[in-house]
Amino acid sequence: MSVVAAYLYRGGKRIEEVHLDQPMPHMVGHGEFVWIGLLEPTEDELRSLQQNFGLHPLAVEDALRAHQLPKLDIYGDQLFVTMRTAHLDEDRINYGETSIFVGANHIISVRHGSTRAHTQLRAQLEASPQLLMHGVDYVLHAILDYVVDGYLPIVETIEDQVLAMERRALDEFLNREEVTRLFTLRHQLIKFQRVLGPTSEMVRKLVNLDLPCIDHEVRPYFNDVLDHVRRMESMVAGLRDVLTSVFEIGTLLEQQRQGVITRQLAAWAAILAVPTAIAGVYGMNFKNMPELELHYGYHTVIAVIFLLCITLYWRFKRAKWL
Repeated sequence: MSVVAAYLYRGGKRIEEVHLDQPMPHMVGHGEFVWIGLLEPTEDELRSLQQNFGLHPLAVEDALRAHQLPKLDIYGDQLFVTMRTAHLDEDRINYGETSIFVGANHIISVRHGSTRAHTQLRAQLEASPQLLMHGVDYVLHAILDYVVDGYLPIVETIEDQVLAMERRALDEFLNREEVTRLFTLRHQLIKFQRVLGPTSEMVRKLVNLDLPCIDHEVRPYFNDVLDHVRRMESMVAGLRDVLTSVFEIGTLLEQQRQGVITRQLAAWAAILAVPTAIAGVYGMNFKNMPELELHYGYHTVIAVIFLLCITLYWRFKRAKWL
């Protein structure tokens, strides 16, 4: 069986490892609970747990498919919670799923496609028996908080990348690869927001509704998870605004640079138009052109051309067109 860990807890302390081939509810006493962690279980394995723990068949079907948005379902005196895990692979956010069955004396987590094991989380909780003794609802909170905390490095990494591209956009043109990367990150953030929205709604239900297996004393812990989710939503929304600003900055700077180049070309065209016009007039070769008979006509025309060009250059330079 794809069991990562399965232990019986009493008073917040690990008592013994349990074997899942026996009906657990009949083996768990008052003040005790079983915490089982599964990774990529098969259908037969989940069907066995369904029989031993009385899991609802619809919840088992959802846990098998592993393509659900975050949600909270109530089946009698049991809860079924689905969370989306995430990890960053280059510029793409890859998602996994963690399904959690919560009963009065058991909590079963089923992970699909998640790169973060719950081993460290379990060790941290076992080191604090005074908290773990709250029972399955506190373990549920800890798993949700662990998943949400895994979002922060993703958002921070993308934030660093976006800010770096924003600084580069101020210095020079973004190339095609960087523009494509910006669109990719924007698409990933939009998908991430579609995960954070249902997550926030699901945790809000745990905070506000009277639910089986959830004590009022543990609700403040779920409220802390909700604050973390809202923080992620705010950071992602801010990142989307930064991405928009990068596009706008790039467009404005490109227009500004094009305007500078256009003014420079116009200024040089005006300067070059003076000798072109004068040379064009005296290149017509009419007989009745008195200036052609002047002894210093050539030198005078050259001096006039030079003087006009220098004057225009000075005017354009003063106007910051050159």
